[in-house]
Amino acid sequence: MIRAIRWYQRHISAKTPPCCRYYPSCSNYAIQAVTRFGCLKGGLLALLRILRCRPWSRGGIDDVPQRYSICYRFPWSKAHEEPRLTPLAADDKETGLQC
Repeated sequence: MIRAIRWYQRHISAKTPPCCRYYPSCSNYAIQAVTRFGCLKGGLLALLRILRCRPWSRGGIDDVPQRYSICYRFPWSKAHEEPRLTPLAADDKETGLQC
């Protein structure tokens, strides 16, 4: 699954202007989610993220949750994490991005 996402990043995403409203980008989020939770759970989180990435969304920093839950964005969820205002330096090392 990660190989398919990397192929998308190299052959499709590289040829289009950046349009993701979130950080990290949707494809990097998918790679992190699949790495952390496996193909099924990570793939579901990635799919939900892609559905959230639409022209009228606010965007911002949206990290892969530390604990798996499809409801981690809601305050009543046990896996809820407050959104960060700045990216973590560890994220850059994990995704291979450089400042």
